[in-house]
Amino acid sequence: MNVELIGLTKRYGAAIAVDSIDLKVPSGAYCCLLGPSGCGKTTTLRMIGGHERASAGAVVIGPKAVGDAAPAERGTAMMFQSYALFPHLDARDNVAFSLKMRGVGKAERRAKAMAMLDLVQMSHLAGRLPAQLSGGQQQRVALARALVTGPKVLLLDEPLSALDPFLRVRMRVELKRIQTELGLTFIHVTHSQEEAMALSDLVVVMNAGRIEQAADPRTVFERPATAFVARFIGGHNVIRLPDGLVAVRADRMRLGAEAGPAALPARVVAVEYQGTSVHVGLDADGLERPPESPAALTAILSDADFAARPLCLGETIPVGWDEAAAHPLDA
Repeated sequence: MNVELIGLTKRYGAAIAVDSIDLKVPSGAYCCLLGPSGCGKTTTLRMIGGHERASAGAVVIGPKAVGDAAPAERGTAMMFQSYALFPHLDARDNVAFSLKMRGVGKAERRAKAMAMLDLVQMSHLAGRLPAQLSGGQQQRVALARALVTGPKVLLLDEPLSALDPFLRVRMRVELKRIQTELGLTFIHVTHSQEEAMALSDLVVVMNAGRIEQAADPRTVFERPATAFVARFIGGHNVIRLPDGLVAVRADRMRLGAEAGPAALPARVVAVEYQGTSVHVGLDADGLERPPESPAALTAILSDADFAARPLCLGETIPVGWDEAAAHPLDA
């Protein structure tokens, strides 16, 4: 089911958490709300689900506005970051609980709960209590519980943040598989750029309560709309030229003899080996360092290129880029 936000705003006294945003999420899309802490993404998610009342604007799910509807009347389900499983109920009864509250008979609700546990590959652990499950297993139970009521839109609030990196990648694959298999609209809050790029059909980059850019992952990475998007997504240098700001991908920077006639002399201030690539931090006169960055520019070299021409800290080397590699940014 499609979701549309129209002038959606949330104020807490004089503070504005979400500032009149407009967004359309197509039916069956996997949408990630991406941004730093405090940017308004979780508040937006909670307003979609009815867990937070909007100060202004509208939430439209399918054919109707749902601004005054209770969470259970919106066709949505929320999967919370904490999972919030009942410790005294086994996995099957945790999944079946919401159906019990709706008056569904015991046999039917348990059958539906087992079907959902099977979908998330947890039916073999249906009789275990949450304390007997790993973090990843608890997450699967929470996902099954959110899906068992048959929502048209699933809302996920940083569902992978509590998992270790290896399990996080595995669960990304599972989330995408389930979303594709069920054909549901997923709206997923995350602060992880990698997570958003891996999962989403639509990436919505938020900053200070506003949407900086909403597009497919490739567009966001290849053509960031603003300096904030380029820096937050990563992998780009934001460079101020006389005619404005541009973003140049770090893997398209040219060093040494390939730097070109417009090259700048730059000093190597960081060298980080990343296996298949080496990240080189560079400082140059006239270029300011981004906030919290160890260098004004970053160049990503292949392992083979770096091995053929190693660079040392303190070394000065020409740095440049092709004109076609510079993407203009909005002010």
